[in-house]
Amino acid sequence: MNTTLIKNAKIVNEGLITEGDVLVKDGIITQIGTNLSHPTAVVLDAKGKYLLPGVIDDQVHFRDPGLTHKGDIESESRAAVAGGVTSYIDQPNTVPNAITQELLAQKYQNAAGRSYANYSFMMGGTNDNLEEILKTNPRNVAGLKLFLGSSTGDMLVDSSAAIESIFSSTPLLIAVHCEDETTVKNNLAHYKELFGEDIPVSYHPIIRSEEACYLSSSKTVELAKKTGARLHVFHISTAKELALFDNSIPLEEKKITAEVCIHHLWFSDSDYATKGNFIKWNPAVKTSADRDALWKAVLNDTIDVIATDHAPHTLEEKAQVYTKAPSGGPLVQHSLVAMLEKVREGKISIEKVVQKMAHNPALLFKIENRGFIREGYHADLVLVDPNAKWTVEKSNLLYKCGWSPLEGTVFHHQVTHTFVNGKMVFENGKVNDIKAGERLLFNRM
Repeated sequence: MNTTLIKNAKIVNEGLITEGDVLVKDGIITQIGTNLSHPTAVVLDAKGKYLLPGVIDDQVHFRDPGLTHKGDIESESRAAVAGGVTSYIDQPNTVPNAITQELLAQKYQNAAGRSYANYSFMMGGTNDNLEEILKTNPRNVAGLKLFLGSSTGDMLVDSSAAIESIFSSTPLLIAVHCEDETTVKNNLAHYKELFGEDIPVSYHPIIRSEEACYLSSSKTVELAKKTGARLHVFHISTAKELALFDNSIPLEEKKITAEVCIHHLWFSDSDYATKGNFIKWNPAVKTSADRDALWKAVLNDTIDVIATDHAPHTLEEKAQVYTKAPSGGPLVQHSLVAMLEKVREGKISIEKVVQKMAHNPALLFKIENRGFIREGYHADLVLVDPNAKWTVEKSNLLYKCGWSPLEGTVFHHQVTHTFVNGKMVFENGKVNDIKAGERLLFNRM
């Protein structure tokens, strides 16, 4: 029997910080209290450390299968657990795209026994695969992903009839990438005329503009209201889009929800001068005013979830000229500590970080028995030392691509231990060779 007793931790859970102990048996949290003891448990003294429910990242691209020179299930899930991410939802724009039940099943088979963290994979939507979408099991698949603006891969859904048909037909949660393709193409053509292929990357947020984002997201939200679809809008990047979302009702009652990513909270367009293509994402990092508005929306619950859109590319790929360099970057190893740095700065509370990165993803996707520190729940747990100063350097990166947009950043919190299903997969800087990840299940009819 595998039993662990975590003692004297500052437990951050459900809006409170309480000092106490957590007993874990066979992967399940069996007791939470004070002065707990157990005759055979391995005891871990967590005095001075925070104990958090593991981060659930609802938007990653681990590049497996077909793009594994950038990253794969093993490499990126190792990086994830080192950063306190214990569950992730991977997107369908791999090679081949996960747009049939057979291809989706292959991704799950590929992950079984290879992932350090718990996993789920999105079904992908196209202009003509509604029949396959309707076969998706909502009990063991996170949802449906639609690219309503082109990004990495070839999964653009641009038929209005197809989109409305999908929204009207499926009970699945529909997660969307919203950028208006016509606007982006016209902007790109304009700047190609001026600069050729080597457009300065500072024009990225002008090419993939506020207008492109708002046109697509407003139209999509309107369609969701018309059809009653369950809509989740990924990576909101502009202040203008925030008016589309409602913070007056509890998350569990929302049919339209929103997410922001770490990079849109951390960087602004002034950073293109030093970071270049390394902060080239779709949607683009925009102005400091947009960033300030996104922070306000996180704090007032207009935005429900903080995620990463972790999307590694090689250094060689990123070193190309603007029109050739792919969008995306690696973030799962540093998402939690980045937000905890903002706690240190007084920007957000640690309770709110836990809400946005663990509780709310679990509630929003109806993930079964995860995302909280509760008796009877899976023991996906993270210990954090709030007084451990360190610097992001190439030598401590676990991403297969070997770089981070946060290199040189000094953090003051450090993940010291990560448990996935009660197994210690990360301990004091070392990932243990325990691929403890399980397929996520969802409480849906």
